[in-house]
Amino acid sequence: MANSHQSAKASSARSLVKADLAAASLVQGPNRVIPPTQMIGSQAIVRALEELGVTDIFGLPGGAILPTYDPLMASDLNHVLVRHEQGAGHAAEGYAMVTGKVGVCIATSGPGATNLVTAIMDAHMDSVPLVAITGQVASGVIGTDAFQEADIVGITMPITKHSYLVTDPNDIPRVLAEAFHLASTGRPGPVLVDIAKDAQQGPMTFAWPPSVDLPGYHPVFRGHSKQLREAARLIAAAKKPVLYVGGGVIKGHASAELRALAELTKAPVVTTLMARGAFPDSHPQHVGMPGMHGSVSAVTALQQSDLLITLGARFDDRVTGVLASFAPGAKVIHADIDPAEISKNRTADVPIVGSVKEIIPDLIQAVTAEFAESGTPDLAEWWSFLDNLRNTYPLGWTEPEDGLTSPQKVIQRIGELTGPEGVYVAGVGQHQMWAAQFVKYERPHSWLNSGGAGTMGYSVPAAMGAKVGAPDRVVWAIDGDGCFQMTNQELATCRINNIPIKVAIINNSSLGMVRQWQTLFYDGRYSNTDLNTGHNTIRVPDFVKLAEAYDCVGLRCEREEDIDATIQKALEINDRPVVIDFVVSPNSMVWPMVPAGVSNDQIQVARNLTPQWEEED
Repeated sequence: MANSHQSAKASSARSLVKADLAAASLVQGPNRVIPPTQMIGSQAIVRALEELGVTDIFGLPGGAILPTYDPLMASDLNHVLVRHEQGAGHAAEGYAMVTGKVGVCIATSGPGATNLVTAIMDAHMDSVPLVAITGQVASGVIGTDAFQEADIVGITMPITKHSYLVTDPNDIPRVLAEAFHLASTGRPGPVLVDIAKDAQQGPMTFAWPPSVDLPGYHPVFRGHSKQLREAARLIAAAKKPVLYVGGGVIKGHASAELRALAELTKAPVVTTLMARGAFPDSHPQHVGMPGMHGSVSAVTALQQSDLLITLGARFDDRVTGVLASFAPGAKVIHADIDPAEISKNRTADVPIVGSVKEIIPDLIQAVTAEFAESGTPDLAEWWSFLDNLRNTYPLGWTEPEDGLTSPQKVIQRIGELTGPEGVYVAGVGQHQMWAAQFVKYERPHSWLNSGGAGTMGYSVPAAMGAKVGAPDRVVWAIDGDGCFQMTNQELATCRINNIPIKVAIINNSSLGMVRQWQTLFYDGRYSNTDLNTGHNTIRVPDFVKLAEAYDCVGLRCEREEDIDATIQKALEINDRPVVIDFVVSPNSMVWPMVPAGVSNDQIQVARNLTPQWEEED
């Protein structure tokens, strides 16, 4: 009996060791073994971040997070002191987008934490891996409306993958390890860790790696083999297939796999706003960006398709237009890491849950076998139709009649003179759409924008974070005169921390996209859209003077013949940020356009001009 009892104990011990090893394997970083060490909670926060492999964080101190800022002074972590917490959040997003690592931002309680909400929501909508650490009032006064208290866990619960409230300092290592694992695996997204002030100040025992316990969290990575075979069968039978590629391909680091699948199937590829760069623009199979302001060839390819091979996309309203009339003749293969997205908006004929990086190679194998058995589809007629669309309705613009510079030309030349290794970070509005249309994207992690949330003020701080993450790449913030005024205080952060971003303000002296809608749908009644920053206005503010006040280089370009020289001058300055005030026409509009509330079949290439579809017959 004794031997049996000892054997059972030994077996149980081995099981516990295996469980601990499995839990530790979920912990990011080098997984150095640190024996139990006494310290206080704030020291544990800093030490955990170091052990998780974090090198850069963006934040702003305040009373409830102050205990953590003290040990931060002795750390090798590069803390970038922002001028507004929203800037910290967007900077962490930009950092994550170019590096693929988890972005980290930190703020104090109350208004400090709530200032992060916009960036957290933005990261949630665009699936950006983010960990937001906030200070909280002492646990004993939580719920009493203490000074600078806000229920940030409750506020952010709908816009995070998970939100933690830490009141026991001994929980800090485990919670942070879990937060990083949650943020970066499955469908990436933001995780909030709210830490009470007394938990930061209290004694605890630090050991590493901690044991991670997430019993309900098991993301699926490999697609089901039966579904893959069925998808391959549909691909082999399709006459008009389209690879509908979303931002999940970039988040899943699956661009090389996508290219292999595209070249095997010979199907046309459309890349959504969030997927620009996932497939090279120069590739002959790329037919453009779909959506409200997508190219005619991309929008029509989806509408006329008989099979949508949907990879990491979510059938959002900006792509589909009126959902009931979207791609009416198409069957749908939908592959996504998040099962909640599949059949959420459009029912999938073949749902495949898993990581696109794992699914696509398996799908290639299944398609190769299907082609060997049933033959390679002949897509010549489909390509003839699409090539005719590309040739007949290429992206372009009409030169302004007011004699001012065309904003499209400015953005196109920024892309051409900087090249495909640049990073282009847009604000939200007309300039965002033009940057998506007229910069040529040849690689992933070169285009950053706020897609799902449409956050004005995103560009400058996100560009700042991108430059910290990729210091050897040229980083442009392509911003509007409206967006720029929401977060331009981060120029001070850039200047003091030697983060030499380049800012192109596409200055049409108005809230441009709102003005476009007022022109088209409100009979030109421009209610509260004039900003008085551009041509023939009082120029408040004067962007050149503003840049110089931040000890940045300020340039102004008002003539088309000066565009190249101004951009070249900016490219040659790398010891501080450069801000260019590109004074452009307020009358330029984003085309093509699918007006809200109508079918994508009613896409307009100019005002009241819809393409003719006789070539379909």
